[in-house]
Amino acid sequence: MNNGRFAIALHILTLLDKANGELLSSEYLAGSININPVLVRKELINLRNHGFVQSKEGKNGGSLLAISSNDITLGEVYKSVRQASFLGHQKNTPNPKCPVGKDINEHLNSLYNDTELILIEQLSKQSLADFSKRFK
Repeated sequence: MNNGRFAIALHILTLLDKANGELLSSEYLAGSININPVLVRKELINLRNHGFVQSKEGKNGGSLLAISSNDITLGEVYKSVRQASFLGHQKNTPNPKCPVGKDINEHLNSLYNDTELILIEQLSKQSLADFSKRFK
């Protein structure tokens, strides 16, 4: 998941929380994040599919939180954008005759999964509202 989607999603959700129910356009959100509005719209679709965001199309459209920021954990946001293991994955096939190589991928996968569960557990202790309060 080290592609930046978590940061973008959290930025979007924090802006929507700070907007207190006001519709924010993808152009506005993109301006704050300093990315293309198309990327924001793609992430908004994902956030909408996970029940975090509502959107209204059209000239006066925009997006807003679908549920209270108190009911959204950072762990849920992380899981909504997760694509691959946070620590990555082994790209090669080690020598099966090597005492380490034959089992390394299995043990790395276990280590990565255990570590990611700890990350998700920690993120789940904090709500979007808690995170949003850091911004004045």
